[in-house]
Amino acid sequence: MATTETTAGTPRRGGRGARERILRAAVELFARDGIHVTGIAKLTDTAQVSTRTFYQHFPSKEALVSAYLQRVESDPEGPVHGESVLERSDLGARERLLALFADSAPTQVVRGCPLHNAAVEAAGTMPEATALVERHKKELTERLIKTAAEAGAREPETLGRRLAVLFEGANALSTSLNSALPYQDARGLAAMLIDQATGAS
Repeated sequence: MATTETTAGTPRRGGRGARERILRAAVELFARDGIHVTGIAKLTDTAQVSTRTFYQHFPSKEALVSAYLQRVESDPEGPVHGESVLERSDLGARERLLALFADSAPTQVVRGCPLHNAAVEAAGTMPEATALVERHKKELTERLIKTAAEAGAREPETLGRRLAVLFEGANALSTSLNSALPYQDARGLAAMLIDQATGAS
């Protein structure tokens, strides 16, 4: 693979695999430092590609942000993979709803939902990214409503929407406090809402 050097002597690699390296750099840097703080120079340096190579694969930073969100959304081991618990066939509907609020003691800084974080940073400036996040959140709410109906909720749409609010709130507060405790509190509240909605004692 051909390499070039910048004036600082940092090797730059183009060709095969450059797009994937740029995406990996985005996943690392956007989650750690934020989208706005991370400039093209930092991305190209981390990915070891030239600015020209970057723009050959992504015509704009917004295009990279959209690709980054799609990568995060589809990654089975990524930060939003916990939502897939709603599709598990080995758990009952009530258990799936509660499992969404599973917590674990953080071993590093809690970053929260990268899709939510991107929407906050975009703040109307990146319409494609904003639309992707909106679509994902609507689909999550629809999955919650469907699961609430399976759990026997009298008003599944109301329960599903309330659980979506609770889940998003737990994500945001966990990030602010760098703590998993909000998930524990949210799970307890979720159990109360589910029991009230289903008439469970």
